[in-house]
Amino acid sequence: MNRTPTERPLALVTGASSGIGYELALLFAINGFDLVTTGRSEKTEQAAADLARHGVEVTPVRADLAQADGVETVWQAVEKTGRPLDAAVLNAGRSIGGAFLDTDLDDELGLIDLNVTSVVHLAKHAARHMAANRRGRILITSSLSATLPTPYETVYGPSRAFTRMFALGLREELKEHGVSVTTLMPGATDSDFHARAGMNNTAFGTGMKKNSRKDVARQGFLAMMDGRAEVVGGDAATRRTALKHRFMPETLKASRHARMAKPRA
Repeated sequence: MNRTPTERPLALVTGASSGIGYELALLFAINGFDLVTTGRSEKTEQAAADLARHGVEVTPVRADLAQADGVETVWQAVEKTGRPLDAAVLNAGRSIGGAFLDTDLDDELGLIDLNVTSVVHLAKHAARHMAANRRGRILITSSLSATLPTPYETVYGPSRAFTRMFALGLREELKEHGVSVTTLMPGATDSDFHARAGMNNTAFGTGMKKNSRKDVARQGFLAMMDGRAEVVGGDAATRRTALKHRFMPETLKASRHARMAKPRA
């Protein structure tokens, strides 16, 4: 018997129109969650329609989360449901490839607005809402790049380092309120992430073996449901890399990343 919308749990997933975000939203739909989903492009509504085929209600919100008004629009959509939010997946984010001397400052400040500011902004709403209800789960997407300097993605890595430490700190605060916070740290994944960052002309381009976005999403979903602190998203090699990063000098990690991310002549 299908449950009515008021009986089903509700999840918010940002960046849900493609990539890891869509796969995460799909897992929630398959597991009987109604959804509020967000995206910037025309794919937002189509992705929502695809998710709704699993017998759940999906509210798509097309919004630019790099703008404070966009974040508020998303949260208003959650509030409009009149229902408790059981899970919040703060997944939207992007990178910018290229030498820092050449990249556009406004573009990089926009990256910080999306990867950092919007996460804090939306987490403030979600955390207060869940703490008041004394239940809920938050999943925040960071990156394996949070564990190293990222030359030729010079702003991206630090933005994800912030996201990771923010999530771990928030987790400790919210324990006493019955709310768990989990950090997802994907390695290179088979989405259009690097293409959108303008990095096809690097080792991260189309020729690189990458992790399955379905597998990464599943790992994040299960870790969130288990209440784990963080999970590295990817295969055994990705997990080994994460472990190695704990012991490698930052200068060595920076040099290795530069060789991978520097645009080819």
